[in-house]
Amino acid sequence: MSAPKTAGFSPRFPASNFGVVKLYNLDHVGIAVNDLDVAIADYFDRYGVEPNHRQVVVDQGVEEAMIPIGGSFVQLLGALSPHTPVGRFLERKGEGLHHIAYAVLDIDEALAHLAARGARLIDEFPRVGGSGARIAFVHPSDLAGTLIELVEHPDG
Repeated sequence: MSAPKTAGFSPRFPASNFGVVKLYNLDHVGIAVNDLDVAIADYFDRYGVEPNHRQVVVDQGVEEAMIPIGGSFVQLLGALSPHTPVGRFLERKGEGLHHIAYAVLDIDEALAHLAARGARLIDEFPRVGGSGARIAFVHPSDLAGTLIELVEHPDG
């Protein structure tokens, strides 16, 4: 089924019981780095930008720094140990693009919609991520080899 050729948005599955996942913003691009302090300094040196938020997310085994870029962020991810998902990623692939995150209005609806369509979900239910956001990951093998994170912010 090809996409409609209209100027406006037209949902592909309008009769769905779950509705259509609406990605309302590119929330952030996650980049795995070996040394978070060095990466932050390099971003400042080269681009004149710096994080407005930095925190350790123990449940995910990362320390993250969020650099605002327009309405989105670059999320620099440092592994807390080599045995975490980001630590294993760095060991296998080295520094670089780890995931792309999309903001959604209702993560429960988004996950139900994706599951109903056979998406390969890493997280069947949301978990708490940085800044109290509800997050869930979709496996890279599900679409174009890219790890996708869905993010529902506490403030909507």
